Amino acid sequence: MDKTEKKNNQNNQKRFAKLEKEARKSREERISIPNILPAIAMRSNMVIFPNTVVPFYVGREKSLMALEHAMEHTNNLVFVVNQKDPAIEDPKESDLYKVGTIVRIIQVGKLPDNTFKVLVEGIARAKWIKNVGEKFFEFELEILRARYGKSKRLIALMRMVKEELHKYVQYSRKIPPETLMLLEDVDNADVFADIAASLCPGSIEEKQELLEIIHPANRLEKILDILARETELLEIEQQLDQKVKERIEKSQREYYLREKLRVIRDELGGEEDVEIKEIREKIEKGNYPEHVKEKVQAELQRLEKMSPYAPEASVIRTYLDWILNLPWYEKTEDTVDIEYAEKVLNEDHYGLEEPKKRILEYLATRKLSDKTKAPIICFVGPPGVGKTSLAKSIARAMNRKFGRMSLGGLRDEAEIRGHRRTYVGAMPGRIIQLIRKLGVKNPVILLDEIDKMGISFQGDPASALLEVLDPEQNKDFVDH
Repeated sequence: MDKTEKKNNQNNQKRFAKLEKEARKSREERISIPNILPAIAMRSNMVIFPNTVVPFYVGREKSLMALEHAMEHTNNLVFVVNQKDPAIEDPKESDLYKVGTIVRIIQVGKLPDNTFKVLVEGIARAKWIKNVGEKFFEFELEILRARYGKSKRLIALMRMVKEELHKYVQYSRKIPPETLMLLEDVDNADVFADIAASLCPGSIEEKQELLEIIHPANRLEKILDILARETELLEIEQQLDQKVKERIEKSQREYYLREKLRVIRDELGGEEDVEIKEIREKIEKGNYPEHVKEKVQAELQRLEKMSPYAPEASVIRTYLDWILNLPWYEKTEDTVDIEYAEKVLNEDHYGLEEPKKRILEYLATRKLSDKTKAPIICFVGPPGVGKTSLAKSIARAMNRKFGRMSLGGLRDEAEIRGHRRTYVGAMPGRIIQLIRKLGVKNPVILLDEIDKMGISFQGDPASALLEVLDPEQNKDFVDH
């Protein structure tokens, strides 16, 4: 097998002898670098490293003269060195870094704005000693060659840099993954370090520092430090971006789904929106207090955002139905006529002189002053003596609606104050239910069999009734 491989190699060498000859000639030409070369001061945020091929732009007159001189007299070789301050238009020797790169001009192209795009190949790093040119920079150079031996440490550093570059490429989109293929077959540590340095992120100062480091091991260590720092920063940025993206995606997803749902409803003729539309129309046309309208609008917005099948949606629907159907302003006009009231009481009941007299006194007080707080009339007596019918007569005499609420066997305080909205199937208390049923806010309500209420672990309804019966409190009665 080894003999076959050697034979194939020999055949290839014979077949491509001309190419091999040209390659050797090219290498020899590269080695013969003159001591004095024309120089171009770079002010872009880029450092050209040896063993790399990069384009850059030339526009200044001095740089163009140096470029032309290089193509005519120095076999396309030119020295490229970076400015310390890119803002300086006409730099002096003191404005330049001491170390730069000797490059070979591969291609030159002119752009519409009269600048030239130059493609160059980095040959070697060099240090300029002095300027011998007059019209443009022309430096006497000292070539900086690395002297090193291949070691395990160098191989380990090359592997680590390669891994770190792969990591960096995963997080950053600035370098295409295909670019890392340049490093795959490179065994020369010096060449590897230069290619890695050209791919490494960092400021112009850090890149210049890498260029000035001659030994490849030290250069690779510096590249590792920069890559580790940049990768860590990119990891943090990605985590922050992910969190922001998740928040934005959540809000966008909700918005998208709501819009999609709205479009579907419109396509279906707005069938599911009928209920909400009806509620909106009812608010606009109905006579409701301002705080009720605000509350309904807020609840409607919540309802629109919810799934119609969510348990809370049914709670909101029930709540809206109740508050919109309460008689906020509807009431009957009182007829406070003592003679008519006496006539009604006598027609409905025979005898019962004491209760009738007390009722007429109450009505007379109401007639004299509307500001008096309505007292609670308590009827006590055995069954069948006419307590309920007396309450009905009062309602008829005053031209009010009559409602009866039996409290016999009542054990739950929520029957008076209503259940909290947190419970599914929550309902208002019996008083609110009765007011809605009667359709006016000033009915005559009879609390029947008040002595037959019970007490249980769910609370004492008699205590809750205090808020209903006390004139100081019942004007602020709140149903849960």
